[in-house]
Amino acid sequence: MRVVIATRIFGPEVSAASAILRTWAEEFRDRGCEVTVVTARPPRGAVIDDPRGIEIRRARVKRDKQQYVRGYLSYMSFDIPLAFRLLFSRKADLYVVEPPPTTVAVVRVIAALRRTPYVVRAADYWTEAAELVTDNRFIIGTLKRLEAWGLRGARMLFAAHEPLMQRFREVGIDTPAVPIGFGADTKDFRYDEQPPAEPPVFVYAGTHSEWHGAGIFVEAMPVVLERHPDARLEFYGNGEERGAMLTRARELGVETAVEFHGPIPPVALSPILAGATASVASLAPVAPNEYALATKVYSSLAAGCPVIFTGVGPTIAFLDDAGHPRAGVAVPYDVDATAAAMIAAADAPVQPPERAALARWSADEFSLAAIAQRVVDESLAIADA
Repeated sequence: MRVVIATRIFGPEVSAASAILRTWAEEFRDRGCEVTVVTARPPRGAVIDDPRGIEIRRARVKRDKQQYVRGYLSYMSFDIPLAFRLLFSRKADLYVVEPPPTTVAVVRVIAALRRTPYVVRAADYWTEAAELVTDNRFIIGTLKRLEAWGLRGARMLFAAHEPLMQRFREVGIDTPAVPIGFGADTKDFRYDEQPPAEPPVFVYAGTHSEWHGAGIFVEAMPVVLERHPDARLEFYGNGEERGAMLTRARELGVETAVEFHGPIPPVALSPILAGATASVASLAPVAPNEYALATKVYSSLAAGCPVIFTGVGPTIAFLDDAGHPRAGVAVPYDVDATAAAMIAAADAPVQPPERAALARWSADEFSLAAIAQRVVDESLAIADA
């Protein structure tokens, strides 16, 4: 059976989607499938380490100044060539597609022409998030119709969680869906007996865009520094809010305590998380985030690092009901509440034995490999039908 994964983002590009889709590709391969990944060239300087036995086809794509494929001009620079790459390649038995909606729409057209089923990794409802960056009703309406059209043509949606499935149903997207959850690649994220950082270090790992609202941690730092004058807040990743956060750190006089770094691979991020006082994650209190989950919590827990989350959505229930006393805390999207949680973590850092236990628990409960097995089971049943 030939499986083609169409995605603008794949390893070695650092993102949750890259790790997830790699585990899916490897699971398809291990089941005896011929797997091809049709993707974009990685950012400048990235070291390619492709999984064995999987064909990776890369093409040039437009990236922004932070070397990220973001925005619909960048998406179209991938999507238009993708149509021809799929149309004139050997026929597949199944397409697996990663959003944005324009990519899903392209795959729906090609799948119809080539009479091939496709499934979608539906991690978010994209066009509601787009409302945070434009109020043009024509653009939003067009994107919503395009996204719904692409998702309705799929044979299966692999939804992030139940609230997202419910949202799809509310807007009339009734495609069969399976909530698969999230997880961490426990081959990369693990705890290797690192002691907690001294002085305290808080790590935000991942994209910091408008809808993440990560600037709240910068706002909290003056209060944190009153109690822990040498504490640091470190960002790893990219996002269009970086400039504003840098400016705000200078305005607050905490620029020496706030550091910004580019994306780094999981194998390098894992020991940083393992030694951090806590990781921090946020989702701004806007409507689209009511059913979004901060996936970075999984990699943090797999590295034995407790999480401080502020914002809205199912991440709150996840941490409240995690079943492990050291998983972390969720607080309201409020500067004082966020600062208080950071201070509490610095006052009583989680020690190595408890971190090791947290990492073991997370590896047992939230493994990307287990999720990939379920995805491939469902996908192969569709392709065989």
